Formats: sequence, structure tokens, C-alpha cells
Amino acid sequence: MGNPLVSDRNVEFVLYELLHADELCKLPHFSRHGRETFDLLLSSARKLSREVLFPAFKPMDETPPRLDNGQVRVHAAMREIWPRMFELGLAGATRPEEIGGQQLPATIAIMASHYLMAANGAAFGYLGLTEGSAHLIEAFGDEFLRTQVMPKMFAGEWAGTMALTEPHAGSSLADVKTRARPGPDGTFLIDGNKVFISGGDQDLTPNIVHLTLARIEGAPAGIKGVSLFAIPKRRLDGSDNDCTSAGVFHKMGWRGLPSIALNFGERGECRGWLVGEAGKGIAYMFQMMNAARLMVGLHGVSTASAAYFEALEYAKTRPQGRPLQSRDARTPQVPIVEHADVRRMLLKQKCIVEGGLALLATCARYADLSRHAVEPEERRRAQLLLDLLTPVAKTFPAERGFESNALAVQIHGGYGYTSEYLPEAWLRDQKLNTIHEGTTGIQSLDLLGRKAVAENGAGLVALSEEIATTVRRAEAAGIELSWIEAVRSAFVTIGEVTLHLAQLGLAGDRDGMMMHSADYLEMFSTAAVGWMWLAQAAAAREPKSNDAFYLGKLAAAQYWIAAELPRIGHLAQLCLGVVLMTLFSKRLPHVVTRKDLALMIAPTYAAAGEVDFDEALERMERAVGTQAIVDAFYEGLSRALEEIKGPRTTEDELIDALSSGVQKRRSRVKAAEVTPAISAVLVMLNLDLGYAPEMMRATLASPKGAQMLQQGLRELGSHLCRQLVKSSK
Repeated sequence: MGNPLVSDRNVEFVLYELLHADELCKLPHFSRHGRETFDLLLSSARKLSREVLFPAFKPMDETPPRLDNGQVRVHAAMREIWPRMFELGLAGATRPEEIGGQQLPATIAIMASHYLMAANGAAFGYLGLTEGSAHLIEAFGDEFLRTQVMPKMFAGEWAGTMALTEPHAGSSLADVKTRARPGPDGTFLIDGNKVFISGGDQDLTPNIVHLTLARIEGAPAGIKGVSLFAIPKRRLDGSDNDCTSAGVFHKMGWRGLPSIALNFGERGECRGWLVGEAGKGIAYMFQMMNAARLMVGLHGVSTASAAYFEALEYAKTRPQGRPLQSRDARTPQVPIVEHADVRRMLLKQKCIVEGGLALLATCARYADLSRHAVEPEERRRAQLLLDLLTPVAKTFPAERGFESNALAVQIHGGYGYTSEYLPEAWLRDQKLNTIHEGTTGIQSLDLLGRKAVAENGAGLVALSEEIATTVRRAEAAGIELSWIEAVRSAFVTIGEVTLHLAQLGLAGDRDGMMMHSADYLEMFSTAAVGWMWLAQAAAAREPKSNDAFYLGKLAAAQYWIAAELPRIGHLAQLCLGVVLMTLFSKRLPHVVTRKDLALMIAPTYAAAGEVDFDEALERMERAVGTQAIVDAFYEGLSRALEEIKGPRTTEDELIDALSSGVQKRRSRVKAAEVTPAISAVLVMLNLDLGYAPEMMRATLASPKGAQMLQQGLRELGSHLCRQLVKSSK
């Protein structure tokens, strides 16, 4: 059996059982459609993907585009693929009928794109870039561009690109230097250099329109000085427009789609048309960029899906080894899918692929509602949800999709590490998804620094309402209460962490707020996919069927909730700074032994617990036998040393002073004043010793409790360090 690339049954499930996409036809904008037209597009996309795009994937990867006398030449297979993709109608699938579009929901179009991306992401890239560029002209272009340029792009007669990045300005688009000077005919003379321009040149179409960021001569520095221009490779009369391909980058993946260095105006004759108003280029570009981020996420899921099904088929047909209970070497080998660890890897791939796809389809549904819901408040609410989830829907499939692709290589063993088998090519393709259209770090800054706190957390409030709806659906379907509570608890934690970090930002500590933004994004993503799996579990339980497909959904939901959601507690602690290790904490065990720790903590414990010193010391000697307790105190001492370290004091000098103080004061130090924060430290000790009620453990594990414990460790560490360092003098 060949690789199906995508599960048709899962697409049907997500659209019609999870999201009820056919109900979108109740909206006036989609009223002319129904499930028949939806399924017709999906069926055509499947056929094109499996019969045309996928057979060309490996040849296009092995023979990338080349620069030949100033012209980029692409693989011959694209000559068939390019017109076939436009015949499918996907370029204008979601666009209004009045401009020649099909006016379909994005929820449906994203699934059709899913098939094409899984088959050949590089080939789809030509279409996606052209559609996005044409959409920008549709939204912001003047009558000339909308009538003379845009229709040719939607029809596939011309192609389009995004020309943003410059050699000195990657993610920092406010620093672009490409220059635009007003010409006498209303156009602008453009000169500058762009790099990493995907699809920036090819020999498929007679013209390519570059949607380009440039700075009008005399414009102010920064974002407000950047404008958007449409720059065709050839002018409308067919003459050369002074756009030169300066070179083709040799990429790790996506090899079928050229990435070029592009020079404008080497002869001073490059003309471009202003798109929209001057100074609003980046704002306009973000329309395309946000949609592009969802497309990057979709490519992540699609690439992981193709690799998952390749690994699944290989595992079913590759004999290797025997069951653990079999000791007879004469018995036949079994397919590797019968080995538990292979099934574990396949299950994890399934969770990432199907969880990520459900999240992206949910975002597409919010996009449909944000534009076409009848009530303004419903449109606003859907936009809040879409804005909040876009960084997550871009990053989760990229980061965890790479993990899924690596598992596909692992399942193939040594064969997976060779170019004769496909998993290594998908792994290379996948890596780009964490980089382009905003790196993972940039997405994390966007999520925590903007989207999560926008409008006083209105997006999070809307999300909590969506989760409450899913919880009610899961309860009605009879989903296990422990699964429901795990998802609900995960988002309670996220809410508490977000509030704490937002307060740091409001207090002026932006670095403290954003230091662990990547961990925050990972935490949020893990919970969001947990939400998706709870929703899928509910939808799978509703038919009350023992069909293998539904049982597979329930097994995957159980795995994600049991194996992945518990990571949220640790990620929350990282966001709150509870587990930060420093150079001091690595050296402290050589200076302050466990016995020293017990001696130094005992006075405070004795004073607070109304026990004598000998009993306190005996208890502390037991407590420091627990590694977690020791690590916590070393961390507190480490933070205290960081705070008292002056600008002229080296780390070595401070460690020497601490060591000397330990020798002089080992027998006894003064008890610390027992503040509420230090009380939290004592509770931690008593929990370990069995003297505190277990309910206190949950209190300390909460974000507020963890913050209080961190503060207490720092206060006690500061008290001890100051005594010891003072004694050394």
C-alpha cells in the first residue's frame, strides 16, 4: 500500500464531527455552499496530491532549482503541477465570488491545502505565495493594481512573492533599507537588496510580482517609515523591470522551491507601485504574515503527517526481532509494530499530527467567524481567539512536528538515516518551519508580550469560555473525569502564570516577564493541544461506537493527557523562575555540605517550630537527605549570593568568603525572622518529614505557593549568606 499522506477519515472527523463545518453554511456569506461542494474540493485535492504532487516530491528534492545566465530554472515537474494547482481553484478558494473566487470557508480550504502540503510542500509554496500576494493587493491595492495585476495572479498567469528580508534585517523589518524614490508617472524607482526570497524567480510564468517592503526617500526611521510596493519582474508591456536574481541559496530543505538573493534597480530602472498608504507597509504585510504563520503551522502538521504514515507502513511490514516472551530463535521474526517502543513512537506521532491539525482547523473556523459571523460581537470574539492562538498554531506543529519527524527516522532505523528513504527529506523540510515567518522565540514574545495580555486578557477570557464549552461536551459524552480535570487544571495554571508575569511587566520588569517566554509558549501549546484532544475524545465518544477509529482517538487523548499535560507544572515553575540554576549553585555543594546545611537551618526551624535545637538538628539531617530539598536550599543560597555580589567582587572571592564563614560559624548561626515566605520553606521541610498535612503540597505547587516558596528560600539564603560572609572578615 502506498503512503496516503493524510487520513481521509480524520479530515472528515475533524470537519464534520469535531467542528461541524457544514453549519458554517448557515452564515449568509457561505449560504450557496454545502457539504457536497466541500467534499468535491477535498476529493479533487486528494487526487491531485497523490497522483501528481507526491510522485514529484523526491525528484524535486534531488534536483533543486539552479541559476542559469540570470534566470532561475526549476524542476520540469512543476510545469504540470503549476497549472493543475490553479485548475483546482485553491488560489481563490476563500476569495469573494465578485473577484472570481469560490467564497469557501477557510476551514475547508485549509484541509484541501493540507493534502497538497503533505504531498509536496515546495510545490505548494509557489501557489501559497502567489495567493497571499494577490490577497494583499485585493485588500489594499488601488484600482490599477486590482484590475491589471491581481486577476492574473489569482488565475496563475503570474506568480507572486513576499520580498521582506534584507542581508542586515531578518526579523527586524523596521530596519529595511531598500529605497523608493517617487517617479514622474506615479510609480516609484526602487533600489536595494533582498535575501531568502522564496519563489523569487522561476521559469514557470512570464511575470512575478514581488510584494516588497521599502522606505520612501525622506521617510522617518522605524516602522512608520516602511511602505509596501508591488514590483513586477517585468513591466506590464513585457519589458525588463531591472529585477535581478543575484544567486540561489542552497537550502537544507524545501529544495524544490528556490530561495534567492534579489537585487532591485542595479541600472536605476526598477519601477514599483505603492500598495495602500505610505508608511503602513508593515501593518499591511502582517495581514499576509499572520495567514502565512498559520500556513507554516499547516506545513508542519502536513510534513509530520506524511512521515507518520510512512513510518506506520514501514513498521507494519518490516520484520525484526521476536516477542520478549519468545526464546526460540527458530520462530519467525515479527513486524516491528509489535514492539512496545515502536508503538509508543507511533502513538506520539499520531498525537502531534492529529492534535496539531485539530488546532489549525479550529483557528481556521475562528478566521471564518471573525470575517463572516452575523453579529459584530461574535466577529470580535473570534478575532480575539484567532489572534491568541496564531502563535501557538504556528509553533506547536513546527517544534513538535520536528520531533514527530525525528521519530519517523528512528522507526526506520538505519534506513531512515539514508536519502534512499523519504523520512530524512521530510525532517529537513520540517526544520525550516521553526524559523521562517517568525522564529519560535518571536512567536513566544508575541504570545506573552501581546496576545495573552491584550485588552486586559480578553483573549484568555474568551478561550476559557471555549474550554468550558468543551468540558460540558466531554462531561455529556461520558469522558473520564480525570481527563477533564487535567485539562481544566492546566488552563487554571496558565491563567495564574499569565497574571503573575503580566504584573511583573506592569511593574516595569519586562525582562523578568519575558525571560521564559519560550517556556510559556511551550506550556500554552501543550495545554492547547490537550484541549483539542479532550474535544476529539468527546466527539469520538458521542457516536457510542466501538469502531477502531474512535477507539484510536480515545487512546491518543489518554496518552496526551497522561504523558504530556503533567509537563505544564514544571514549565510553569520555569516561567516563575523557581528552577533557575546559576554558576553559584553549581559550586555550592563543594563549599556547603549537607551537614553544614542541616546545622545552619536548624536554629530557624527550632525557633519556628518550638522544638529544641537537638531535635531540630536531627530533623534537618533527615530533610537534607532528600535531593530536592538540598537543591532548593542551594538555589536559595545561590540567589542570595547573586544579590550581595558587588560590582568589584568576583565569584571566586565570594565563594572563598563563604567557605571561610562556614568554617567559623559551622557550629551555630542565628535564627532568621520567620516571615510568611520563610514559613513556606518550613512547610516544605515538614512535608518532606511527614509533619505537615498533604493538602499543603498542592498549595506549594500552585503558582502563588511556588512564588512564596521561592521568595522564602531567597530570604533564608540571604540571612545565612550575610552571616557567613560577615564572619569571614
